[in-house]
Amino acid sequence: MHTTYNLALVALSILIAVAGSFTALDLAGRSRVAHGWPRHVWLAAAAACMGLSIWSMHFIGMLALGMPGMDIQYDLGLTALSFFVPILVTAISFFAVGARSNLITLGVGGLFMGLGIGAMHYIGMEAMTLHAELSYDRAWVALSFGIAIGASTVALWLSDKGARPLLQGVSAVAMGFAIAGMHYAAMAGARFAPLDADMPMSGQGLDLMTLASAVSGATFIVLYFGLAASMHDRRKAMISEREASSLRLSEERFRELYSKTPLPLHSLDSDGRLASVSDTWLALVGYRREDVLGRHLVSFMTEASARQMLEHDWPLLLETGECLNAEYRLVARAGIFVDVLASTRIEEVSGGSLILGGLVNISERRQAEAALRQAQKMEAVGKLTGGIAHDFNNLLAVVAGNLELLRKRVPRAEGRIEHLIENALLATRRGEGLVQRLLTFARKQELRPSSVSLPDLVMDMRELLQRSVDANITVDMRFPLNLPPAYVDANQLEMVLINLVVNARDAMPNGGAICIEGQCRSATLEGKDCNREYVVLVVCDNGCGMTPEILARATEPFFTTKGPGKGTGLGLSMAHGLAEQSGGRLQVHSTPEKGTTIELWLPLSTMSAEKHDVENSENSGNHAHALAVPPRASLTVLVVDDDALVLENTSALLEDLGYSVTAVDSALAALSLLRGRSHFDILVTDHMMPGMTGAQLADTLQTERPGLPVLLVSGYADLTEGNRRRHTLAKPFTQASLVQAMNQVMNRPNPGVVVELYPSR
Repeated sequence: MHTTYNLALVALSILIAVAGSFTALDLAGRSRVAHGWPRHVWLAAAAACMGLSIWSMHFIGMLALGMPGMDIQYDLGLTALSFFVPILVTAISFFAVGARSNLITLGVGGLFMGLGIGAMHYIGMEAMTLHAELSYDRAWVALSFGIAIGASTVALWLSDKGARPLLQGVSAVAMGFAIAGMHYAAMAGARFAPLDADMPMSGQGLDLMTLASAVSGATFIVLYFGLAASMHDRRKAMISEREASSLRLSEERFRELYSKTPLPLHSLDSDGRLASVSDTWLALVGYRREDVLGRHLVSFMTEASARQMLEHDWPLLLETGECLNAEYRLVARAGIFVDVLASTRIEEVSGGSLILGGLVNISERRQAEAALRQAQKMEAVGKLTGGIAHDFNNLLAVVAGNLELLRKRVPRAEGRIEHLIENALLATRRGEGLVQRLLTFARKQELRPSSVSLPDLVMDMRELLQRSVDANITVDMRFPLNLPPAYVDANQLEMVLINLVVNARDAMPNGGAICIEGQCRSATLEGKDCNREYVVLVVCDNGCGMTPEILARATEPFFTTKGPGKGTGLGLSMAHGLAEQSGGRLQVHSTPEKGTTIELWLPLSTMSAEKHDVENSENSGNHAHALAVPPRASLTVLVVDDDALVLENTSALLEDLGYSVTAVDSALAALSLLRGRSHFDILVTDHMMPGMTGAQLADTLQTERPGLPVLLVSGYADLTEGNRRRHTLAKPFTQASLVQAMNQVMNRPNPGVVVELYPSR
């Protein structure tokens, strides 16, 4: 029987197949990015659209078939069955491939879906009610099933792999034509043979045009809503992805800022374990990030700090939500201690509670505070020492002066009494030596620096130093030939060297070796602006050494580890004072059981120092000349001192020489006498007096009585630079020293002369 096709309906059927394929692929693509029950919903929607579009394409294709003079209607039951079959097989195949995607599942699913679609076509053909006998060409039937299976396999593969929109559109067009090709290939194999008898009309049939309009309209509506849902979901997914990307970028930026911040920051979990740390935090303790994350913060603390955090600070943090400025001591990877201030706070965030913390390194501040306390302590001790030295020198002056006068009045035959007086005078000399050490430590001792060759000084003391140590101790001396001279007080340096050697001896009860050497080094000392050259006197031993605790207090006055009566604790203090007052420094290095090395840094001798040395030599010559000058007769002397005992002692020494002495106890009283036109040949005045000092009295007389010689007496050298230029006499003094100083003042008006109790050899 001759058949025709409505080209418009053919095109519409192909369009439905293409649109359905595109919608199904798009919905299947949404299932790949969904999880849980939304994934199953998207797969069901894709299967429904695919099955519906295939059935609609098939039905519209059937409507496109025309046979002249033949009335075609459709059985409602079979038509409904043909509608559900493609939807069911498509859904089963989509879910199977979505659950387990492999070649076997894809092949079986494509075969099952293709057979179902083919069955749908032939069920629809059986739903046709017409006055003709229907038969099929087996070749075309086989071809139609082959096309159905191939198109189904490709559809399942694309639904699992996904594609870009352009490729998805091309794939939909290809699938649409393949599905349509399957239908029209099957129609090509259909044979219609008209029957002679009239076909009875069935009341259950449907009007063909009404059914075509309803099917096509319903199909496009379903596909529209499917695409709209897919586009809406894609838009939401894009917005969510954009927000997630922004959040990830923000988190990465925050993490980078947190990591690179110059502050030592950390965060803790609820158990106190480190969750994150900044790079500065890692640099502070010297660990790698993987070494600290997940460990308790207290594992990096000393035992005392860990106990403080666990027993006090952590409960306080949980109770109040913050713990500020808690002091801890951390142990760095290198084994050093790091003092920190830790502040911790609990912050509530969307994911729960977050414990944030930060550290402030206060190690340098602690060291500076310790240095300041040490400096303040030493300054206080220095001031106390100076005051004690002044009063003690006054007492020594009285004792020594009275002993000297007593010795003159005791008959020579009284040998026992003479011996007792000599012992008492020896005790005053020892007391004077102790005062000199105190003043050296307090940096109030008047130094007489000169250019000193360290090799010559040490070699001259070689026998004395060797006698100062035991027989089982050797003393080695190492000095380079080109070692420059140092600018230092030679007498004080000798005393310091003896003390250092004696300390080294006491540190080696079982014997050992002491090495004394000289070196030339350059350094920038604290308080100096430029790099300078220094001569370093080094005394090292291999004795018992000192612990860090003892080393920290080694230069403190009166601190000693020796037994009672074996040391005054002023040896290193005196060395420290001499070095500081000379413009250098003292460095002590010691290791327990290995020994101690003491370095005395002294400034190099310069041209000005050489000049000062020449002047000192001249002064020494003048001193010797003054000693040779006999006491002057009939001098009128005005003596001023606020201490009654010292005033009486000085007066007695001068009266013993036959001088006419007038004694007053204040500078104001002396001014009153001098302004009353009283005549005096010389003024001998104490410096430290209440009201007006001796230096102020001398300044006033320089204007009012410029020709009057003035001798300034001081218990210690706490004089300003201007007063240092005056003629001064150090307490305690002997009668001979007092006469020498007075002759010096009256014979040589040049200032700058200091006469000591026992002049240097």
